[in-house]
Amino acid sequence: MFAKIAVSPVTYAIDKPYDYKIPEAYSNCVLPGSRVFVPFGKGNRVAEGIVLSVDEESAYPDCKEILRPADKEPLLTKDQLRLALFMRERYFCTVYDAVRVMLPAGLWFDKSGRQKARDKTREMVRLAIPAEDAAAFVDNKRKKAPRQAEVMDLLCSFEMLSALDLMQFTGAGKETLKSLANQGLIEIYRQEVLRRSVRVQECAVPLPILNDEQANALSAIRKQMTTDGQSGVCLLSGVTGSGKTSVYAHLIAQMLSEGQGAILLVPEIALTPQMLSVFSSWFGDQVAILHSGLSVGERYDEWKRIRRGDARLVIGTRSAVFSPIPYLGLVIIDEEQEDSYRSESVPRYDTREVARFRCLQEKAFLILGSATPDITTRYLAQCGEYGYHRLAHRFNEKPLPSVRIVDMKKELLQGNTSDLSMPLKEAILSRIEKGEQSILFLNRRGTNKLVTCPECGFIYRCPHCSVSMTWHANRRRMICHYCGTWQVLDPGCPNCGGKLSFFGTGTQRLAEELQEEFPGTEILRVDADSVSPLGSHQILFQRFVDEKIPIMIGTQMIAKGLNFENVTLVGIVSADQGLYSNDFRAGEKTFSVLAQVIGRCGRGNKTGEAVIQTFTPENEIICMAARQDYEHFYSAEIDMRRVQNAPPFFNWVALSASGGKEEQVFRSLQTCRQMLEKLLAQNDEHAELMGPIPFPVVKVSDRFRFRIQIRCRLNKTIRQILSAILIACSQDREMRNVYFYVENETGF
Repeated sequence: MFAKIAVSPVTYAIDKPYDYKIPEAYSNCVLPGSRVFVPFGKGNRVAEGIVLSVDEESAYPDCKEILRPADKEPLLTKDQLRLALFMRERYFCTVYDAVRVMLPAGLWFDKSGRQKARDKTREMVRLAIPAEDAAAFVDNKRKKAPRQAEVMDLLCSFEMLSALDLMQFTGAGKETLKSLANQGLIEIYRQEVLRRSVRVQECAVPLPILNDEQANALSAIRKQMTTDGQSGVCLLSGVTGSGKTSVYAHLIAQMLSEGQGAILLVPEIALTPQMLSVFSSWFGDQVAILHSGLSVGERYDEWKRIRRGDARLVIGTRSAVFSPIPYLGLVIIDEEQEDSYRSESVPRYDTREVARFRCLQEKAFLILGSATPDITTRYLAQCGEYGYHRLAHRFNEKPLPSVRIVDMKKELLQGNTSDLSMPLKEAILSRIEKGEQSILFLNRRGTNKLVTCPECGFIYRCPHCSVSMTWHANRRRMICHYCGTWQVLDPGCPNCGGKLSFFGTGTQRLAEELQEEFPGTEILRVDADSVSPLGSHQILFQRFVDEKIPIMIGTQMIAKGLNFENVTLVGIVSADQGLYSNDFRAGEKTFSVLAQVIGRCGRGNKTGEAVIQTFTPENEIICMAARQDYEHFYSAEIDMRRVQNAPPFFNWVALSASGGKEEQVFRSLQTCRQMLEKLLAQNDEHAELMGPIPFPVVKVSDRFRFRIQIRCRLNKTIRQILSAILIACSQDREMRNVYFYVENETGF
């Protein structure tokens, strides 16, 4: 028997199935989806591999033999292997790169060959004889062997106990337990212990009662699931606070009642505790959680629970889409428009595409949920390719927050140089007096973004990246937010000795201003600096609720998904930030974040209010976001995309390169462009090419980054052309040390 194996050390250029002979001793355990160790290359170094298929014959008679299996049973199903092959073709990665992202880190091996996370067990003790006989033993041995009698007496009251607890409660030692086991009175065995840092509530709350609008959406989705044979896609859109989560819950309950599983994806780790709390109150211990914030052992144990079918609802971030749920019936991607669903490391996959493929393969249904859907998703729904259901009102019939747009130019003319406008200060003071809470959104961490000398123009720049360093007053240092490099701030300009000036307020500086404006008022800051410890975001959010802290300042972590009933005011400090970047999705991203942040207030019984501070109050995107008017925004944006030949009408693909030498990277991409033009002409394919052009931040961690922008219809032929170019570049000696990759910037 022969196995076709994807081997781990290979590069994309030589990634293919390699044939290996299966030793007779391993013929029953080397199966598709199992990992093995094989000799690879001229030096026959030991390498990991994943078995793709097993055949009786091979085209290569002198195949090397598999050394040994790595696992007792296959880790991947046939559906998962097909998904890995799909990802290789779609995202220009190796098969093993795709397999690595599917499996938890604890399953891989360290340098010594040991698995990173092993099964954790504890020693347990239980009676090996009937309780009546054990009671008789206790009566006979109470004087002669009091320790043995105490152990047996305690076991009569409990079905089982850990050996450690038993010895602690009775004072017995290991010899006592061993003696009882030798007499056949007790049984000592090992029981698996699952590492779980998150406490799951018991199922104690009935499913939420739906209003008419939610019930109609639920009925329509169920009808579509029946019509499409449970392999369709639908977009569930709704204003913030419309109760999409309640609709999710009823759909998940249906799946579980039919013996199927479900996956619920959220864009941020910060949202998982709240989602876990809500859904575990409905579904109890059937819920598992997966995200990068878990330890290696915890993630490994959750993966085991899911694979065994002990947990049939998985809540997690991007990588949870690969959860090995048996009989998958439903995948829900909440806030589907978020960029966090796109991986920025190999493989550079789009979670929505992966979920769509899984659903097609496993006959499951995909729901994309959002208050501000991705433009491409909304267009596909408009064309009828996806189902479309909209919740137009909040679930409690409360009105959307009233919104006030403040012109910061007028504030400056009136002598207010603070980052807080007078209307926002007055609104915050009003909430403090009423005992209500406020959220201020500023998507910039640190104290000041720019430190410069106005006399000579000196700017603190990162020596390894082409960006300025950010001043963090609490750490007393300048920090680069791209590579983490830091340095101490000089007392004066290191160039001319002049006085330094600080510009660009961050969350830390905003907190200082609020303390000066409202002395004695507690302020909570939530950003990447304050939540770096494992799980601390959950602690901060719980403090905000329990202690009713008057003001919370945060970055994008607080912009979506969170539900605080006592929050009645939202302030957006810098609404213009990001609006005028060179990204064709800049308007869409700005509208989405503004609408999402506004929706964080007024979600309880109290009316909400939002204050948007901007230097361009007449900007249409800001005005539409203030009105929560997604439909008019979509109409304007889709017309603009049509004129630009931008997604969803054409794909925008980037062939990117990075390397330590700027000139080498640029010239390599010039060569790539020539190859592209030639291959496109030979295959009679049309595409518009732009570049090589630098990234907005051209240098990061001493590596220069350029790309070729390709506007095309991304079909199979163009994918093959791009694949051929990647392979050719990896084999060209003049391009050595230059790393190439392809990104589809359009999502679906």
